[in-house]
Amino acid sequence: MPDDKLRISQSLEKMAREQGFAAVGIAPAALAPVTAQRLHDWLAGGQHGDMIWMESRADQRSSPENLWPEVRSVIMLGMSYAPAQDPFALADIPDHGRISVYAQGKDYHDVVKRALKRTARWLVDEADCAVKVFVDTAPVMEKPLAEAAGLGWQGKHTNLVSQEHGSWLFLGAIYTTLELEASPSGRDRCGSCSACQTICPTNAFPAPYKLDAQACISYLTIESKGPIPHKYRAAMGNHIYGCDDCLAVCPWNKFAQTAAANKAFLPRAELTAPALADLLAMDDAAFRKIFSGSPIKRSGRNRMVRNCLIAAGNSADPALLPAVIALLDDETAIVRGAAIWALQQLDLEQFTQEKNRRVEDEKNPDVAAEWQALELSGSATR
Repeated sequence: MPDDKLRISQSLEKMAREQGFAAVGIAPAALAPVTAQRLHDWLAGGQHGDMIWMESRADQRSSPENLWPEVRSVIMLGMSYAPAQDPFALADIPDHGRISVYAQGKDYHDVVKRALKRTARWLVDEADCAVKVFVDTAPVMEKPLAEAAGLGWQGKHTNLVSQEHGSWLFLGAIYTTLELEASPSGRDRCGSCSACQTICPTNAFPAPYKLDAQACISYLTIESKGPIPHKYRAAMGNHIYGCDDCLAVCPWNKFAQTAAANKAFLPRAELTAPALADLLAMDDAAFRKIFSGSPIKRSGRNRMVRNCLIAAGNSADPALLPAVIALLDDETAIVRGAAIWALQQLDLEQFTQEKNRRVEDEKNPDVAAEWQALELSGSATR
């Protein structure tokens, strides 16, 4: 009955907001065919890089009905993590690492999923329906669904933009067998703005609304398992986990209220401006301790230290040399390789000395190739 659906929708929104969600909307269970085509074209172009899970379950991802045939409506919810600090504050402090805003607090997967489950449990009790909840770990196209549910629109940086919350929303989905009236869909309001395109350090946007993940600093620092490609190293600057540049310049952020952000996402002091010297000294136990409860823990110590070495190489800070040289003996190839590059950038004379001592004993071909490469960004001592 229409009145009953309206009552449930209104009560659902009230319940969701009580659980910390700042945005709520309802999408149809079927996405437009063009959405699936864009996904398949993106995958066919290989722009997903090492994210093989995007490819392996593409059909399920392309539409909610393909993942769960019983679904009749998709409830999309957004939780604000609008930062109180300027995401660019460390851009000119090269001996400290820049960590993406979303990763400076508690793991959003846990926080959002708990709130989703409480909201979904209420819906089951209220409407006697079946539900499934998803937060970024299943083949669900959260951003197109959020746009279809009226939470905002996919901007030129391919992330969701909200009139009320800017580019700072974590998304979660509740699939339900309950038939609810869909919300008016979002409308693109980017206009002629290209700020997110021009700010990208690695030119990861081949065109507006298209992202080459393999060139994106977030992908390179979080998802990529191997060495950072040489052509992106200097452009990474002191980004060591993720990158907020394209999000942070979005003009719609001026409407985002930091008070709307869930207190669980308040940044931990040690993650807002971590010193590279401290992070370079981490062993696995120290990494686990520092990043306990953080989404960063999933990437592991080796990738984080690799990232910090790239930042060290870009820092022009000779005080980091002892830590860099110590990592030339690391047991992990991607760490040794990044240490070689960092040393080359910081002190060419020291690099040559270490190369003469070590290159013949290096068994890993990727690491051996780093010794042979001569690639100076301008920071090395000549």
